[in-house]
Amino acid sequence: MDTPPRLAPLLEQYDWGCLRLLNRMTGPEVDSGNGMPVPATMLTDDEYFWTPVPGAWSVRRRADGPGPRATLLLGAGEWGRDAYHDKEPYPPPFTTIAWRLSHLTEMLAMRADHTSGTRSMTRDTYVVSGDAPGAVAALMTAVEDWRATLAQCDDRALDTIGYSTYPYGSDAGDMFIDIVWWVNQEILHHGAEIALLRDLYLAQRP
Repeated sequence: MDTPPRLAPLLEQYDWGCLRLLNRMTGPEVDSGNGMPVPATMLTDDEYFWTPVPGAWSVRRRADGPGPRATLLLGAGEWGRDAYHDKEPYPPPFTTIAWRLSHLTEMLAMRADHTSGTRSMTRDTYVVSGDAPGAVAALMTAVEDWRATLAQCDDRALDTIGYSTYPYGSDAGDMFIDIVWWVNQEILHHGAEIALLRDLYLAQRP
């Protein structure tokens, strides 16, 4: 299938943003932004769970319960992500790399499922990763799933309101091309946050 011309630049942006984020977490190098490679190392469990400020939201063992100001742990399995019922705490809590990776991966996986998959995945059935290698591997799979979903789209799909039935966003009322744009900005801004947290983690080490 030929890529619709208006989708092409969004796909290019998505591919580039995902590549930089994944390379930043796996190494051995990542593009600095000007074409020059800089060294990068594999994300460690210590970084994954690093809490730079008190009260940060993270991924936790379900047996330990939710963190400060959180009211539940989202996800299935032994681990869950700090979350809330009804109203988000104010000011919004700071979040760890583990939290941000889990959020980003779940969003990609679930939007792919609710667009070209079973349309049955929920936050209660999505398995949250309890270690850095598992989280990075899950993100890689989710990136590929969403990319495969986009590759199937024609102009009619891009113009369809509710083409994605993802239940935790504005998908039901938006044209699909607007959802594609929204997912890209999620990749870009959360990717930048994760990269910055890695820099801060390294800087605070002796």
